Amino acid sequence: MSEHVEWSEAEPSAPSAPAAVTPADAADAARLVAFGLQPKLQPARDQEYTELLRRYREDPAFARLADAVAAGLGLVVLEVSPRAGMAVTAAEDSVFAVRMGDYARRTAADSGDRFLHGLAHLAVAALAFPRPEDLADDTYIGRVTVNGVDAFVRQACRRLEERADERGENTDPATDAPGLEAAWRIWARRSSTGATKDARRPAASTTGIVAKALAFLTDSGFLQRTGDDNGGTYRTTARYQLQVRDMAGSAALAELLELGVVPVTDGTASLLPAEDTDALELVADAGLPFHS
Repeated sequence: MSEHVEWSEAEPSAPSAPAAVTPADAADAARLVAFGLQPKLQPARDQEYTELLRRYREDPAFARLADAVAAGLGLVVLEVSPRAGMAVTAAEDSVFAVRMGDYARRTAADSGDRFLHGLAHLAVAALAFPRPEDLADDTYIGRVTVNGVDAFVRQACRRLEERADERGENTDPATDAPGLEAAWRIWARRSSTGATKDARRPAASTTGIVAKALAFLTDSGFLQRTGDDNGGTYRTTARYQLQVRDMAGSAALAELLELGVVPVTDGTASLLPAEDTDALELVADAGLPFHS
């Protein structure tokens, strides 16, 4: 005798197998990463880029595939959005990583100058986003100038000398001594503008070093040049904000901000007044960051 069994609920269906990744999918994912490696390319100006960004946001499987392609190239995905595109940064062991030593050697014969080039980049980041809320605000646009960055570092040098005097420390170490404080002291002794027969800015001067840093960041899609005042004026891009967020926890950047040359706790975004502004031969307010 057979029994009739009634089910109150339908039997659960077996989970569908994930769709197989096709060569076309892999090519599209690699294409998206390739777009991300062109930092000056704006998504809004390229229809294919825009479509791949939309697919990344709407198709989790495609997003995982693109992330895997980036990881295989030693890249870290910082953000994928219409404003920043596919913003990536190179991991330390990536073939795309730019070594500070290599960067400095492109224009500097003195290996000790790599500290100065590194300090210039730290100072640009600190001035571009002087407050935590600026770094967190996607709509914030920082502005820096060549002369302003140089003035900022020289003011930091004075603060460090004052702190060393208070502690009874040696304020004049060897120029080849490692460490960030040594770099600041070397910067203080270096000419700001130097002099050439044809009035060009020497690459080894501190403003020359800052100008190279800002030109490199512009070529990398992190800054946009907006004018020639004060040695050159620049504004930040979404990609640079993401990069600075990524490095915000670095000890060197934290130490630079903790000097108090750029207030980061009272809601203001300005340099503290220098004790001897005339000696700097700078236009007033040359390096103040502004809101857009």
